[in-house]
Amino acid sequence: MPTFDNSTPFILIARIQVKPGKVEEYLELATKTDAAVEASEPGMLHHTFDQDPDNPLCFTWSEVYKNDNAFLAHLANPPVGEYLKGHAKLGDSFTVEVYGTVGNKCKAAMEATGLPLKIFESKCGYSRV
Repeated sequence: MPTFDNSTPFILIARIQVKPGKVEEYLELATKTDAAVEASEPGMLHHTFDQDPDNPLCFTWSEVYKNDNAFLAHLANPPVGEYLKGHAKLGDSFTVEVYGTVGNKCKAAMEATGLPLKIFESKCGYSRV
């Protein structure tokens, strides 16, 4: 049985709903944030912002982190803080799901955001990076 801990990759899915009439402004914010993350976070292995095909106000961030340290760097990245402040103005809802096992420090940082959070810990499987 493999061991999953703070050194293993994990997936984070953030589901967002944007306020009516704010989609274009939100897309500008998301695009700016995405470019900043790509330029400054080598531990972010995958980062996309996808629109729900059935509801144009709903989006999903799909993120794959190399490990807990990659997430902690993401959370401390100033453009991410700017994005979260922008969401407070432009968004209606924000929920986070984590697929994979994270350490206590990372879990505490996730909980400290105050965003609704659900963590699905790995019980079996493998990662190839």
